[in-house]
Amino acid sequence: MRTQELQLLYIFDAIMTERSITRAAERLAMTQPAVSNAVSRMRQIWNDPLFVRKGRNIEPTSYALSLWDQVSEPMYTLTNAVSATQFDPASSKRTFRIAVTDVITEMIWRQLIQLLEQEAPGVDLHAVPYTMERTHQDLREAHVDLAIGMLSHHDHSLRSTWLLESGYALAMRDDHPLAGRPITLEEFTSARHLLVSISGDAHGFVDSYLDQKGLGRRIAATVNHFSIVPQLLRESDLIAAVPQLITQDCGFLDGLWLGELPFPVDPTSLYLIWHNRHDRDPGIVWLRGHLETLMQARGQEIMDQAPCG
Repeated sequence: MRTQELQLLYIFDAIMTERSITRAAERLAMTQPAVSNAVSRMRQIWNDPLFVRKGRNIEPTSYALSLWDQVSEPMYTLTNAVSATQFDPASSKRTFRIAVTDVITEMIWRQLIQLLEQEAPGVDLHAVPYTMERTHQDLREAHVDLAIGMLSHHDHSLRSTWLLESGYALAMRDDHPLAGRPITLEEFTSARHLLVSISGDAHGFVDSYLDQKGLGRRIAATVNHFSIVPQLLRESDLIAAVPQLITQDCGFLDGLWLGELPFPVDPTSLYLIWHNRHDRDPGIVWLRGHLETLMQARGQEIMDQAPCG
């Protein structure tokens, strides 16, 4: 392969990763016109448009996706081979992208930012919205470096470390007609439910259980983050199944009543997830260690808190 073709593949890989000419230029420390000129040469050599404009972003063509599927792993291996094998947090200017929900940012982001300011002041940390299917694809396509969440199925290209598990509680306003006593399954299915759905799909773990029993419930409202849940419950007749991790917060509990669900529910495990290409990336290994420590410590701290009173 000629040097010019290798350079074009290097630029192509950056554009595919960033999905932006501007961000790819920043990643490569090149000017935007230089990257645009390289794209013109790619189109001529490979006889394909490669990228089409979609709003402010660009979308790869089918040929570009097929090409990247073939070259992304070799390019990453090659880049690692010629790059420094050490990661110095104190001097690094690296940016890490982590897919997380608002629950995770509430749990550890403040502590993580403080840690970076002390140990890695030049490192930037970007939180990316987490949805299970989209995030796993983003890990495979190198759009994010790490993710904290659930594992839906086994994928040989992804690695994971178990962090913690959380059960669920039933939440509603403290003067709700169903509050203060055990709730029956019939009462539960007849109520108006609030569902937190990061993906927008109005079907959660509760619905999976009800499906098995030939039952259903009314999802009267959905939201895509947990922070609004307490206020919505306080000001309505909605009820919600919520992770115990967030119910330990006295601010969350104010004005709410917590009870047990009228059926058994297995706790949900949370994992730290990354692509196997990052197994030996010293920067990712360094960050993984801190994330694992912070998540497990904060999870234990939250669950050990004395009940609010």
